Amino acid sequence: MAIGDQQDVGVEPTISPPSRAEVLAQLERIRLSAEFDAPDRDRKFLAYVIGETLAGRGDRIKAYSIATEVFGRDSSFDPQTDPAVRIEAGRIRRALERYYLVAGRSDPIVIRMPKGAYVPTFERRAEKQPAPIMESETPPSEAVPVGWHERRRVLLGAAALVCGIAGLSAGLLLSGDESTATNRPNIPKVIVTPFEDLSGTRQSAMMAQGLTDEVVSYLARFKEIVPVTGNDRLQTPDDHAYALEGRVRLEGERLRLVVKLVQRSDGAIVWANTYDERLQSGDIIDQQARTAAAVSSAVAEPYGAVFQASAAELRHSVPEGWKPYACTLTYYDHRGDADPQSRRAAEDCLQRATRQFPTYATAWALLSMSYVDVLRNRADPSASPGLLEQAGEAASRAVDLAPFDVRALEAQMLVLFARGEVDAALAVGARALAINPNDSELTGAYGLRLAQSGQWDAGCKLLSDATERNLGQTGAFEGALASCAYFAGDYVTAERWARLANPHASPADRVLLLAVLGKLGKADQAREERKWFEANAPAFLGDLRQTIAAQLHRPEDQHRLFDGLRAAGVSVPEAEYQQAGTASAIR
Repeated sequence: MAIGDQQDVGVEPTISPPSRAEVLAQLERIRLSAEFDAPDRDRKFLAYVIGETLAGRGDRIKAYSIATEVFGRDSSFDPQTDPAVRIEAGRIRRALERYYLVAGRSDPIVIRMPKGAYVPTFERRAEKQPAPIMESETPPSEAVPVGWHERRRVLLGAAALVCGIAGLSAGLLLSGDESTATNRPNIPKVIVTPFEDLSGTRQSAMMAQGLTDEVVSYLARFKEIVPVTGNDRLQTPDDHAYALEGRVRLEGERLRLVVKLVQRSDGAIVWANTYDERLQSGDIIDQQARTAAAVSSAVAEPYGAVFQASAAELRHSVPEGWKPYACTLTYYDHRGDADPQSRRAAEDCLQRATRQFPTYATAWALLSMSYVDVLRNRADPSASPGLLEQAGEAASRAVDLAPFDVRALEAQMLVLFARGEVDAALAVGARALAINPNDSELTGAYGLRLAQSGQWDAGCKLLSDATERNLGQTGAFEGALASCAYFAGDYVTAERWARLANPHASPADRVLLLAVLGKLGKADQAREERKWFEANAPAFLGDLRQTIAAQLHRPEDQHRLFDGLRAAGVSVPEAEYQQAGTASAIR
């Protein structure tokens, strides 16, 4: 479980364990803190597992017992196919991490929920507090990742500055001489310093060096940042950069890696995590690689620590040289919105970025993905009729510029899938996943298309893994998991996932909720959802056959979705319904 830097936590394992009363008092302190950013269901989750552990029933804490006793699920719950408990446990771990980095830095008791288990551990903090790691006077509140809701507010501000949402003309964005702007745009740099060996043995020294090398290797697969080794120098002193520092401790078979991401400009700690491993003979290299992969994903992927810290830096203003990068942040923030205005502003921003920096592959890839988003949602009447062709051209440009950039390959996969070239799309997705299997954004996108092609088990497994790992994305993955539950016949779970999706979700995501409500016989709620479509996306339900065929490859899946929509009161032409049913029967 990630609690932050080891020096900050200051846990001393050799002193007496905390008493039941002390643990309960610490639980209450955490639950009442505004810095424990978790919904009510996760607070109940944490209280349940702590209570069971204190009562000596830790061996009974399983995903099934949590789902039935905390979440109110029935006896049909299957933890192998429904990742709800794993995902909520991940959110609790991140909420505890934030709490102990901010409000709980001096708390006497440290509560952890180790990754891969639900049984919490309780440790007493050492009385002696080490000297501060940094000389910076940065307040603790500035040394933590920005939460999702805060990050959304920050990026909305950045969007207003970069994309003209606050009344600025989109034509004034990224001003400058575009004809001469052929250099690379600014993107964040991550300086990886050699990890410190705290144990002082030959094996621990090799482990520290190996972990450093592995982390650099994995970071290099993410093209949204530039990894820099500790011995290199930045070109300019005012570059926005972060230092990734680590400490390695090896005691017998137990390995602990404590890492933190430090904002170079002021020394603020923007992210920290602790990784514990039990080393097994013959598996040390693989365990080292898994740990390094987890570090690189948390730092560098979309919605990761660098993304969130950069969003905070762009809160008040966007320097001229950083506007193209800010456009990419804006795209990710607005990708699930149904509002055409915000979508167009982000799209225009990316268009200007590609004109100013024509070799910026990430901007080309995201521009292509924004076009596909419009086609998928059919919610913008002003969209160009040649949008799919434009999406293909932008994706091809991105791949030509960066053939091993998984974001470029992701864009190409989405275009091919939108064209109906499903096998080709999945081949591209598989190639991208082989290049960087630690990018949860790519994993989720590929998993969804794999599921929509009819490979529901494999695709939904990838979606589950991506949702569990991703640090900030909300809405899109949950909406995809709602589809997984729907086509597994678990409509109760499908509704829960659909409700967890972004409340401003796009029509393509909301149509699944409408079908779920139909299957559950919730006529009144279905009526409200239909009103939303009438007000916000009247064209979406007008051509259901084409709309659904673009998302679901198999006629039998199309027919099952039609069933739910008809039950929800949606007018599905009988010819289209029978056509899907006939094709399903033939297959």
